[in-house]
Amino acid sequence: MKIEDVFENNKAWIQKKLNYNKDYFKDLAKGQNPEFLYIGCSDSRVTAEDIMGVQPGEVFVHRNIANLVNNVDLNVMSVINYSVRHLKVNHVVVCGHYYCGGVKAAMQAKDLGILNPWLRNIRDVFRIHKDELNAIKDEDARYNRLIELNVQEQCVNLIKTAAIQEAHKERGLLVHGWVFDVQSGELIDLKINFSRILNDIMEIYRLE
Repeated sequence: MKIEDVFENNKAWIQKKLNYNKDYFKDLAKGQNPEFLYIGCSDSRVTAEDIMGVQPGEVFVHRNIANLVNNVDLNVMSVINYSVRHLKVNHVVVCGHYYCGGVKAAMQAKDLGILNPWLRNIRDVFRIHKDELNAIKDEDARYNRLIELNVQEQCVNLIKTAAIQEAHKERGLLVHGWVFDVQSGELIDLKINFSRILNDIMEIYRLE
């Protein structure tokens, strides 16, 4: 695709929206009121709006390599605080995807330079669940299970935060873990048990 094609596509998209609703962009400019915060992978094959079937303004999106919720990453922490405390989203989703290059890279015994500290978070997930993962003999199946466990642990990291705990108490905000199957297009709900996780970690991570 040429860069010029992008701007031609934009013109066509504008006209399509105006044909549907002549006030579409005027309405869009009035503000946003999303129900969801979506934390996903930066992978170019996985776009939140497409896989969720939503329109601009309906989901607040943050993406990074391997959909991590790292408490020292000011970017993701700022997104969480803004969307939860100011936009008042009611659902926070961590969405990974099978055959994730970030997760695969984390499992290689290789110096990846600036990526090392970022990918160490995924290696920590492997360490926590190494008995289960080492019992899986098929390499692809092991990687894909690690992808699911990484989503689960990032949901735990979300539930550790003050903003999430506060919003859950005040208005019943929930955290969800999903995986996108790039081979089928299916969105899989890992059915994260918010209450159980919260109860398990409250002794250490409760924030009043």
